[in-house]
Amino acid sequence: MSTSDWLHGFRHSSPYINTHRGRTVVLTLGGEALAHSNLMNIIHDITLLSSLGVKLVLAFGARPQIQARLESVGVTSDFHRGLRVTREADLPLVLEAVGALRAMLESRLSMGLVNSPMHGARIRVCGGNLITAKPVGVLDGVDFGYTGAVRRVDVAGIERLLEQGNIVLLPSIGYSPTGDAFNLSYEDVGSQAASALQAEKLIIFKDHQGILDEHGHLVRELTVREACNRLVEGRLEGHDAALLQAACNACTKGVRRAHIISYVRDGALLEELFTRDGSGTMVNDDNYEQVRRARSEDIGGILGLIEPLERQGILVRRPRELIETEIDRFVVDERDGTVVGCAAFHPYLNDGIAELACFAVNTTYRRSGRGDQILRMIEKMALDQGIERLFVLTTQTEHWFRERGFEPATLAELPEERRAGYNAQRNSKIFVKRLV
Repeated sequence: MSTSDWLHGFRHSSPYINTHRGRTVVLTLGGEALAHSNLMNIIHDITLLSSLGVKLVLAFGARPQIQARLESVGVTSDFHRGLRVTREADLPLVLEAVGALRAMLESRLSMGLVNSPMHGARIRVCGGNLITAKPVGVLDGVDFGYTGAVRRVDVAGIERLLEQGNIVLLPSIGYSPTGDAFNLSYEDVGSQAASALQAEKLIIFKDHQGILDEHGHLVRELTVREACNRLVEGRLEGHDAALLQAACNACTKGVRRAHIISYVRDGALLEELFTRDGSGTMVNDDNYEQVRRARSEDIGGILGLIEPLERQGILVRRPRELIETEIDRFVVDERDGTVVGCAAFHPYLNDGIAELACFAVNTTYRRSGRGDQILRMIEKMALDQGIERLFVLTTQTEHWFRERGFEPATLAELPEERRAGYNAQRNSKIFVKRLV
């Protein structure tokens, strides 16, 4: 990476740094991640996040470590519904495996060697009986023994530790009021903790980059509704389904976004948090991206979007003053606080027609349906005002509009007021769409 690329990236990460400072983020790491060679890089990134003022809760699992410990003494495990059956005789071995991982994590997070990314960090790590558990009980005739589920999260206790600057560790062990310990699913611990804390984000680590589609391609974004449909349709199985279910559960209970990223990929955590498109799959609460009426604070974003197109001659130049006076006529597509698309709506009520103007979508997000979403909202605005026709003037995107029902039209079909302002030198083509 060149110096200019590094500076550009660092400067453009500042809005995300400001956004995440003081917010609670819950991370979930399975036992496979804790055994992977990339763990130290993840630890370094966790340290960086803590240094930037992010409040961190780390839920971790120990499935392969528990399995290895049981096998070392000749014990085999039974599984049902994806959960291990934890017999009373097995519980000490489970506690031993989880305890060893906790000690390992605490030691890694305590490092401060000179010339290392953690030098001078002085991270404090805390934990305790912060998860109250209940037994899973008997399902389908199978007694799960000391396998449990989250009953309650000690929100006040965790928040006090976070306010003191601690990273809070949540092992996959919970305790009941009767004094029993239970073996928990770390996905359940992470999801329930994120929900109870109303965390800004839940970050789930897995071996692949995120959720893949049927062609093996990364699915970058899913709404809760889309993610739940995938689960209902059985398009995911095994651990991937459990992780996506945990993400959905968190988002339906108040967590704005859940992210499924790779523990193998170096820097995946920072890339997911500090770049616009991230590194894995994001599940959001259906409000992450929205097409809406523009507000005055969107003016800068609109100008940044249309100015390159104005310089290329694709759009007619509109001074800032004009946009300021007509901001109530604009629709924007906002993604994570950034305007990535816009259009203006100019009604001619006496003629029963309206103009779709200043239509632009960021080049990064074209061919992803955002233009269609903006067009649908403009059409709805027209119909709400009793307007049944929509026209557009274009020099570059004739086929896009024709594919969406716009038909070639003549200058004579435009309202008289708009005909007077038509620029013959520009020679824009005119298209009209009937909405009813």
